[in-house]
Amino acid sequence: MNRHRIIAAVILGSLLQTANGQRHMPVRDSLMTQRVVELGPVVVTGSGHHQHLRSATTPVRVISQRDIRQTGVSNFSDALTRVMPQLSVAPNSMGSFLRMNGLGNKYVLILVNGKKLIGDISGNVDLNRINVGRIRRIEVLDGAASSLYGSDAIGGVVNIITEQPTDELIALTGDTRVSGKGQLKQTVNLDFYQQGFGSYTSWTYDAADSYRTNDYEYVSGEEGETQRTVAPLFPGYRSSVLSQRFTYSPTRRLSFHAEGQYGWRKTHRPNTNDEVKGGFDYEMRSESWRWNAGALYKLGRRNSIQFDLIGDNYGYGYQYDVPTKTYDVGEYAWKKNQAYYEAELKGIFALLPKGTTIVGADWRNDFLRAATGNVSGHAYTWAGYVQHEQTLIGDLKMTAGLRYNYHKTFGSDLTPKVALMYAPGPFNFRAAYSRGYRTPGLDELYYHYCTWSRGVSTITLGNQQLRPEKSDYFSLGAEYNGQRFSLGVTGYINRVADMIIKENVDVDDRNIAQLRQEFPEITDEQALKLDHYQHYINSDRGRVYGVQVNGSVTLFSDLRLSASYAYTYARTQTADEAWQLLERSIKNTATVSADYSHRWRGYGLGVNLNGRLQSRTYYSDKYDDAPGFGIWNLNTTHHFSPCRWLELEPSIGIDNLFNRVDRRIDSARRRFALYSPGRMLVVGLRFKLK
Repeated sequence: MNRHRIIAAVILGSLLQTANGQRHMPVRDSLMTQRVVELGPVVVTGSGHHQHLRSATTPVRVISQRDIRQTGVSNFSDALTRVMPQLSVAPNSMGSFLRMNGLGNKYVLILVNGKKLIGDISGNVDLNRINVGRIRRIEVLDGAASSLYGSDAIGGVVNIITEQPTDELIALTGDTRVSGKGQLKQTVNLDFYQQGFGSYTSWTYDAADSYRTNDYEYVSGEEGETQRTVAPLFPGYRSSVLSQRFTYSPTRRLSFHAEGQYGWRKTHRPNTNDEVKGGFDYEMRSESWRWNAGALYKLGRRNSIQFDLIGDNYGYGYQYDVPTKTYDVGEYAWKKNQAYYEAELKGIFALLPKGTTIVGADWRNDFLRAATGNVSGHAYTWAGYVQHEQTLIGDLKMTAGLRYNYHKTFGSDLTPKVALMYAPGPFNFRAAYSRGYRTPGLDELYYHYCTWSRGVSTITLGNQQLRPEKSDYFSLGAEYNGQRFSLGVTGYINRVADMIIKENVDVDDRNIAQLRQEFPEITDEQALKLDHYQHYINSDRGRVYGVQVNGSVTLFSDLRLSASYAYTYARTQTADEAWQLLERSIKNTATVSADYSHRWRGYGLGVNLNGRLQSRTYYSDKYDDAPGFGIWNLNTTHHFSPCRWLELEPSIGIDNLFNRVDRRIDSARRRFALYSPGRMLVVGLRFKLK
């Protein structure tokens, strides 16, 4: 970080305030000053060790805690999509379908403090497990990162870094957000740190009601006769997460940590009703338990060894609200349980001048149990990895890494990575190649799933003959970072081999008999309606070509404009068929933000206007594409410090300023990309006692 630039920015801010005749103290954290400081935030995701963002050979985008507060969001998916155009989220009753750079959930690795987060229902990740009130920053790494993180990191990595204060303090923080459609988010944090011991307690409650944007659906699935329905476009839910983390540092070199988290989530959907279609007999209910423990020993200023143990357990089932032939009201039918355990030993060493070497070993074991089909399986992975980062000559830096994986079912594999960065003055030029690797999920290998919803069947069969998916990711980028202006452009190609997809298989007399043997619960009436089932296969290949552009400008000390654009051309090809656009991919997406911040003595004002604009969302030939849209949101925050031990920050804003709503009538071919119910007032209050 350039100390002289920071000092110059502070002096300039002071002179401007004096020239304007302000009687109060000049703002010390103006946007211009923050911009200078934020040029070099410390990140860890791209390189595996802490370093300044501008020094990283692999580009990483950061969403700061301040960004989240200024935009006024209360959930993790909004925090991502309002800033990162390459990410999109589609909510449903089973979680959220996350897509990054054209690739779906299973290709995006979600980490909390560098450790994998599991938990999905039918491939839809449960993002409610992430406590937004504890987020310090979110680091987003595009492209393959399997050399450091192993399987699943083909499309990218999202790493949530949580806040853990180490000042001598005891603090109580609360954050409440209320909006229309029953949306309520309440977070309470209690932090204590004294003489090397830290305790961090957090509780979050999150709720939203179900809603639709059109009360009708087509009876036959084609445009024609319609009927009323209560089937939600956005499924309501109630969720709660409680976590506790302890840290202890007996010396400056040695530290320990231990953490536990419990969470539950239950959908809140309309019940079955004889007078109107679309209701449900049951709610989806999930529970999760997550723990981790570890130690860090610093051998010196740039040398350390750390050891971590982690366990994660996630299960879900149906809780019945309406009596059926099989279940009474209140009964619970367990459906699936996932478990994940990991042990990692990692060393960071300065073996060479101007160089950093990372060496690690990792053991992982995944478990899956499912009631349907009586599935019970597990798979373990051993891995060893090494990465070295070295400044070669002057402003030229290189990173090279290699990971060896041994999987119980699929044997050995190597995933390399090479990255170069040339950084003369305010410019950065980057080039990288990395290999991605993903072993088939246990559900893709072993799943035998059969369910009926509103008379429509979903039957999915696993395939133990699947091959691992592999990718080759290439990127080139250029970046300019000035005091007031920054601009970055990155182009990439992600070539994925043996992509695993669901293939529809037409039903005939032979496989109907086989299906009824595997799923004896299928009735004669249901068998007559069966026309297809799905099973997993390896398609030939996938190709994703993309360009990302990010820019920002500080017009004066308190106002900053920023914009990001992502072009994504994602296709897949199976056998000799023609290339097709990837399901739910979006070619053009942009995010725009105007951020004003100013602080007077005892009062600070923040105003944030942000927008997300995207073109249509592509679906397979079975469905209609979803139209594009533009959503704009306005939020204001008001910071008060009535005394040194109390901070108050009320906020008020409007989501979806121009009331953009997708009011199309549901049909069997219709899918959505815009889930907003329309314009809504958002009110919040954050307080901190210290």
